[in-house]
Amino acid sequence: MSLEKAARAVRENAYAPYSGYKVGAAVRTASGRVFVGCNVENAAYPEGTCAEAGAIAAMVAAGEAEIAEVFVIADARRPVPPCGGCRQKLAEFSRGDVPVTMATMSGARECRHVDDLLPGAFGAAHMADTGADTGAGG
Repeated sequence: MSLEKAARAVRENAYAPYSGYKVGAAVRTASGRVFVGCNVENAAYPEGTCAEAGAIAAMVAAGEAEIAEVFVIADARRPVPPCGGCRQKLAEFSRGDVPVTMATMSGARECRHVDDLLPGAFGAAHMADTGADTGAGG
């Protein structure tokens, strides 16, 4: 299944009664499986879920942990990039060279890599590198 087709289809299921702004996302894993997500709004606005986060949650729930490709689509005049939080989530499960295609319902597209969307991303290596002096050496 194409990522575009999957993202377009799941976008129709978005729950967006407040903004009317429906977003669909699809991720393909390194194993080739496709997972989808749509935005889910909430009357308590900060409690909503982005489409990318939903697709990643479905991927993790299925036991996968490596994204190979991403497609995000919305009905907008120009392609809409993932929000900052979703950029961090994508970086958690992707190599820097993973392509992220952002598209509109009318066919406009823009493709970036995860590293382009979140340069200098915080990752697990930062947590392991505490910089603590062990006293060894001079």
